[in-house]
Parts: sequence; structure tokens; C-alpha cells
Amino acid sequence: MTAISQDTQSTLEKITLGEIDLLESSIGLREIEREDSGLDARAFSLVKIAALIALDAPPASYAWQVANAIGEGVSPDDIMGVLRAIAPQVGGPRLIAAAPEIMLALGLALPETAESE
Repeated sequence: MTAISQDTQSTLEKITLGEIDLLESSIGLREIEREDSGLDARAFSLVKIAALIALDAPPASYAWQVANAIGEGVSPDDIMGVLRAIAPQVGGPRLIAAAPEIMLALGLALPETAESE
């Protein structure tokens, strides 16, 4: 097995746990991207969430972007507005896939399915 430094192991563990501050400082791209976009922080955050939905992004992406958005003053109702706005373009399956990831990122419990009743 390859030797792994304690710093590398610690950093990977923190990323795995979704520590947003570490990701932000390690990658450091979000603020540069936002400034380059010309959008305010709220709009930038909402556009990022819309892109995740359109791309059918992996679950971890939602946790990070939703947390960033909330930190920028975006409300859960604003995020719902994004879902409604992009529905015709991305389609129902993408919204259905994104909804539980957004719920989890907002700290909500997923509804029980009809199968578990």
C-alpha cells in the first residue's frame, strides 16, 4: 500500500464529511468564479443550484451548493422557485432526482415511500 501522509488523510476525511470551509479554502474557486460572473452572491448561488439540477449532479454537490446558497441569504423558497423555473427545460425526472438531495441538504427528512407502509 502507498504511504499516505497524515495531512492528506485528514484532508480527505474532512472532504468526505463535507466540511464546506475546507473545500472552500482548498479549492478557492467559488469567490473568483462569482466575481467573474458579475452576479451578486444570491443569484450566483441560485444559478449554481439550477446547473446541478440540469446536469443531474451527484448528491454531494447539492450539500455543498445548498449550504453556500443558504450562507448567501438564499431561502428554501428561493430554491423551490428555481425548481419551478427550470422544470420545463430540464424535465420531471431531473426534478425528481434533485428534490431529495435538496431536502437532505436543507436538513429535512425524506418522506416515507408507499412501499414502506
